[in-house]
Amino acid sequence: MSRIEIKKIISLSTLITFMGVLQAPAFAKSWFHPLKLKEKKETVNVPKEYDTPQVPDTIRLSGGVSAASISWRQFFSDPDLVHLIETALANNQEFNIALQDIEIAANEVQEKQGEYLPKVGLGFGGSYIKPSENTPEGVLDKIVEKGFYRYPDFNLNLGPSMSWEVDIWRRLRNAKDAARMRMAAQYEVRNFLISRLVTEIARNYYELMALDTALKILDENISIQEAAFLKMQILKRYGKSNQLAVNRFEAQLNKTRSQRFETKQNIVEKENRLKFLSGIYNDGPIVRHSEQLMAMPVDELQTGVSTQLLENRADIRQAEAAIKAAKLDLKSVKAQLLPNLTIRAGVGFSGFSPQLLFHPESLFYNAIGDVMVPLINRKAILARIKTADALQTQAVLNYEQTLLKAYTDVLNQVANIKNMQQAFEAKRKEVILLEEAIVKANSLFKYAKATYIEVLLTQEEKLIAEKEQVEVKMNLIGSKINLYRALGGGWR
Repeated sequence: MSRIEIKKIISLSTLITFMGVLQAPAFAKSWFHPLKLKEKKETVNVPKEYDTPQVPDTIRLSGGVSAASISWRQFFSDPDLVHLIETALANNQEFNIALQDIEIAANEVQEKQGEYLPKVGLGFGGSYIKPSENTPEGVLDKIVEKGFYRYPDFNLNLGPSMSWEVDIWRRLRNAKDAARMRMAAQYEVRNFLISRLVTEIARNYYELMALDTALKILDENISIQEAAFLKMQILKRYGKSNQLAVNRFEAQLNKTRSQRFETKQNIVEKENRLKFLSGIYNDGPIVRHSEQLMAMPVDELQTGVSTQLLENRADIRQAEAAIKAAKLDLKSVKAQLLPNLTIRAGVGFSGFSPQLLFHPESLFYNAIGDVMVPLINRKAILARIKTADALQTQAVLNYEQTLLKAYTDVLNQVANIKNMQQAFEAKRKEVILLEEAIVKANSLFKYAKATYIEVLLTQEEKLIAEKEQVEVKMNLIGSKINLYRALGGGWR
């Protein structure tokens, strides 16, 4: 290759490059962007702080950090629950499906990155074309065949080629960055699923403990009612009572036994639900220590300021990443209206005989530059721009909705904890009073100072109060778990 030819190639490449870089901005007028799009900005329309009491200084996090920053392994101190959650994170099908979505998003990023890079390939090919003898090419073949070369119609090609779309307007790079943001959003989907799975398992686990406690209460009341029923039978035998009283006590006993069977069925269903969430396939019971439920302390969590939800809640982080991806997609689609510069080049060997393929005179090279402006298909591009703009607006609205929902969730759960604490204390006092009332009612009935109806009603009221106390305790623990999730905890 001579110096003159090298200079020609350099000059041609320089001309092609500057043709796109210098001329394209001159064309970037309103004709290229006929749509007047107003990008929607996200707004944070929630108060800066929550008007809620904070936890004591002994358990408050340093620097005003929200309680959501606590790892779920620290938040849930029960080792059996921690083991159950770890099993679920390893076996849960929905969580594993989300991991594949992340893999798909990562592959999309690599695909978009490959579109921006130059496309280089190595080609090897052969061709045979026999022209008519009544054409100039056919006559030339007859002349050549009489000479040294026998088959001039046969041709071989070998060499690399390159094609590169110069991303002047960042169309391809914006598409790549948008794919990267979507991959980040998929990571937040994974975190959201972890948070939901962790809190759902914890809630079902404590509900199972509450059912065990309710079953224990029923057994204790059945023992009390059986003793009362036997006592009533003895009184009837000695003529101090009648069959009506005996039947009423027996009916109450059977009612409580029926509730026990219903509770046992609920325990079976709750255990199976936990096994389903954890991906466990065995007939063994879920390990738990239900006797610790009623003594479990429930403190108010430190909620932190509302802006910290942006750092903790996975659904808000996902919505934020979706906004960035939608904005980049809009920029990428708008760039399709601008002039497109493509450079093509190739080098290699070409000859009509294998012996001549690698001969120095068989070397060939080329360089081509194209600047294309869309004309006929502008309407299709404009439609894609409007769609991308609508998706960007939709992403912003979804972000604002998610943020407002997160703020409301926190307020509801904080209020629920406060009210459930007061309700539990009132219910605890009610149970104590009814326990004393049963002792007094039995004593008064023994000396004919109270009727058997009063004894029955007192026993039934005590049973109802104890079951309601367990439910309030469960609601209190569930509110703490829900608040932890509402603050964005559970995925770390």
